[in-house]
Amino acid sequence: MKWHELTISTTEEAQEMISNFLHEMGAGGVSIEESGTLNKQRDTSLGQWYELPLNDIPEGQAIIKGYFPEDTDPDDLIEALKPRVEELREFDIDPGAVEYSAIVVDDEDWATAWKQYFKPLRISDTLTIKPTWEEYEAGPNERIIELDPGMAFGTGTHPTTALCLQTLESVIRGGEEMIDVGTGSGILAIGACRLGAKSVLALDLDPVAVSSATENVKLNDLSGQVEVRLSDLLGVLKDSHEVGDSGTLQVTLPVDLVVANILAEIILLFIDDVYAALKPNGIYIASGVYKNKETDVEEGLLRSGFEIIEKRRDEEWIAFVARKPVI
Repeated sequence: MKWHELTISTTEEAQEMISNFLHEMGAGGVSIEESGTLNKQRDTSLGQWYELPLNDIPEGQAIIKGYFPEDTDPDDLIEALKPRVEELREFDIDPGAVEYSAIVVDDEDWATAWKQYFKPLRISDTLTIKPTWEEYEAGPNERIIELDPGMAFGTGTHPTTALCLQTLESVIRGGEEMIDVGTGSGILAIGACRLGAKSVLALDLDPVAVSSATENVKLNDLSGQVEVRLSDLLGVLKDSHEVGDSGTLQVTLPVDLVVANILAEIILLFIDDVYAALKPNGIYIASGVYKNKETDVEEGLLRSGFEIIEKRRDEEWIAFVARKPVI
C-alpha cells in the first residue's frame, strides 16, 4: 500500500498542536523530528548517549510528517491545514516560516522504520523505558516500563514526558491513587505504578491513545492497577458525583495525585477541576508547558488556590509541581 507523506517544517513550539491537527485530519501516523545539532544542551546525567551524526534541523525547529491513504488529495490536505496553523499565532504559538510538501511512499518506508531509533532509555534514577521489541537486562533497583507507543504520544524521549516521569519519582512515596489526564501511550500511568502508586485512572479523549494505553498496561501486567478510559477529567468528575465518590472507578475521589502532560491551553481550561479532584495536600504535576505560556499557567494555578512547590525545566519546556493546601 502507498501513502501520501505530508511534511511540515515548523517550530518545536508548534509541533504538538500541528501533530494533533494531522491526527484529526485522519493521518494514519505522525512522526516528529526535532533539532539534533551539537549546540543543543543534552542531559547525560543518567548515562544517556547521542549517536552521531545528528540531523541538520536548525535549533528550535521541527519536521513533522503525517501519513495519509493514497486516495487522499495532498493539495486539499495542505489547503485545509494552512489556516489552522496560521491561527496558532493568535494563541501566542509561533509556527515560524512554515513550509509544506508531499510525496508518495510505501507503507514499509514509515510504518516500522522509526523503531530502529527507539532504544532502551534510562529516564530517571530508577526508571528505564524499554521498547517491546528490544532485548534488555535490567540492573539492580532498575524499574522497567515496557512500551509500544504505536500512534499515541509518549515514548519518554520528549522533554515533557521525561519531566513528568522524573517528577513522579520525586513525589511518589507509595500507595498513592492518581489520575493521568491525556494518558497517550499510558507511559506516565505505568511509570507511577512502577514507582509505587497503588492505582491510576488514565484518561484520554483520543480512541487511538486509549487503545494504545490499554495494550501497554497489559504488557506491563498492570491491568489490576491501571484503568484506561475514553474521557476527560470533567466527565469523570461528573460521573463520580452521579454514582458516588468511588463508583466503578479504579481510584476513589478525591485522589492524592493528578498528572497532565498536555498543552498549556488545555491545562488552563480545567485547573479548577483538578483542584476539586485532589485531596488536601494532594499534588498536581502539569507539564507540556512551553516557555511562552509559563506565566499564564502559573497565574492560573495560583488563582485556583494551588501552591506552587517547584518548576522543573528541560530545554524550553516547564513542568509545574503544585499542591492543594490544607485549609
